[in-house]
Amino acid sequence: MIAVLLVSTNTKWGHPREVAVARPNLSEEKRAKFLPVIARCFVEQGYRRTTTAELAAACEVQETILYRLWPGKKEMFLAAIEYVYQLSAGTWREILERPAKGVEKGESSAERLLEYESRHLGEFGLYRIYFAGLTETDDPDIRAALRRMFQSFHEEISLRIGEHRRGRRSRSAIEVEQAAWAFLGLGLVANLSRDVKLFGEKKRRSLMSRVGRLLLEGKLG
Repeated sequence: MIAVLLVSTNTKWGHPREVAVARPNLSEEKRAKFLPVIARCFVEQGYRRTTTAELAAACEVQETILYRLWPGKKEMFLAAIEYVYQLSAGTWREILERPAKGVEKGESSAERLLEYESRHLGEFGLYRIYFAGLTETDDPDIRAALRRMFQSFHEEISLRIGEHRRGRRSRSAIEVEQAAWAFLGLGLVANLSRDVKLFGEKKRRSLMSRVGRLLLEGKLG
């Protein structure tokens, strides 16, 4: 944010005084506007096949506008990875901030998120940006961005599993850290099943719900 100094009147002494007013950072506003479009392009075409000219055309601007916001295509891709993660994290926060209704009232935050993901995981296809990144892990910056993203997901999932188990006071055969990594693996398989048609929607939901429940409780079977 950039502070803009405006002049107003001090009513007590009748002298002008400066008041700092926050002005939106226009570059940040443009990045926020373009990132959903840029992410979608990378999702649909992959990293290497996507050109900055195509990104600019999708955003309906000249390439020079994008280069004022990011140094190059790689930086746009890195920003898109972070955008997709933040979108997921924001969705989770919104779910947990909603007042619990019906059966949700007796559920932990982990159970509410598991129920949501069982029904909606990957439905918008943005997860494919991670797969696009996996083909570029020779690049240290892309590799680091993916590592941060997976670690961030792992930390959040570990937090929710830990809260759930403490609330249930149940003994678990699978450690929280291991269960969180297994959850990530489960989500990756469920998303892959969409792209290669491993199985249908009903089986995918059952997989997420039933296996996810076992991981949540830390049971081996």
